Amino acid sequence: MRKTFKIAVCSSLAMILSAEAWATEWNVSVWGKRRAFTEHVEKLAELVSEKTGGEFTMNVSYGGLSKNKENLDGISIGAFEMAQFCAGYHRDKNPTITVLELPFLGVNNLEEEVAVSHAVYAHPAAQKDLARWNAKLLMTSPMPQYNVAGVGDEPRDLDGFDGMRIRATGGLGQAFSTVGATPTSVTATEAYTSLESGVVDSVAFAQHAHLSFRTIDVAKWWTENLNPGTVNCPVVVNIDAYEALSDEHRAALDSSVPEAIDHYLENYAGLLERWDTILAEKEVAKITYSDKMIEEFKAKAADPIREKWIADMTKQGIPAQELYDLTQKTLEDMRGS
Repeated sequence: MRKTFKIAVCSSLAMILSAEAWATEWNVSVWGKRRAFTEHVEKLAELVSEKTGGEFTMNVSYGGLSKNKENLDGISIGAFEMAQFCAGYHRDKNPTITVLELPFLGVNNLEEEVAVSHAVYAHPAAQKDLARWNAKLLMTSPMPQYNVAGVGDEPRDLDGFDGMRIRATGGLGQAFSTVGATPTSVTATEAYTSLESGVVDSVAFAQHAHLSFRTIDVAKWWTENLNPGTVNCPVVVNIDAYEALSDEHRAALDSSVPEAIDHYLENYAGLLERWDTILAEKEVAKITYSDKMIEEFKAKAADPIREKWIADMTKQGIPAQELYDLTQKTLEDMRGS
């Protein structure tokens, strides 16, 4: 009887230890609050848990693990296993993917944004670049072309931006500087108070961010079709954590990425459909620019900034022209198909 009891106890203990060995729990660092921008992260966590019967779980933290500008640093030291960040927050840390933030890159919709982002993420130069931070590029956070919400005089033409203080990061900030604006890089979470207090006159965001960070509650006008570019915000995982996954858990993670992206696109489409109604409810005036004005802006910003980016990156040993050509070839292939 005693022997049987010992065997039963040992067997139960072995089962417990085995279950603990297979259980995987990841911490995920994002910021702000749950919104369209984070829906693919939430969906990914849901799918991975479902596919592994709850053995692989993700705890998504909105600012509790790190500041948004420090997420890549947190990944590098293994402070958490997954994180979202934006390339424009620290261009020197991720120079290869800043090609995706060049103004007037030519991306027309979210599906194209996914395609060009993932093409660049798959390039060996981008993977080597992010590996310096022990980061593996997992998926993008596709956003539509940015537009500007602001207070004060409405910029009915490009001269209207002269002297304007605008929250715009990366290539967007460079683009607006070509028409006399002064770009600042306050974080998304600081944008509302900066606009309300007059630190900035306007904020360049995608629609979800204007809504989530409430800048549209302060704004008096919105540039409906300026579309100078967007910000690229990858989701990355710690390489050591990824490689430590069991084959089953890694397969569950990898296979869930396309499904998570599809969910994101469907969710964001719903927001875009509501956008005009939101502007009307908040009594925000829409500014529409002529094709001539947009072409003028493009002439000032697109070619000079792109050529400078290619020259600067090439000096750093980055295949800049190849990365830029990859974005254009990907767009051609998307439209050809």
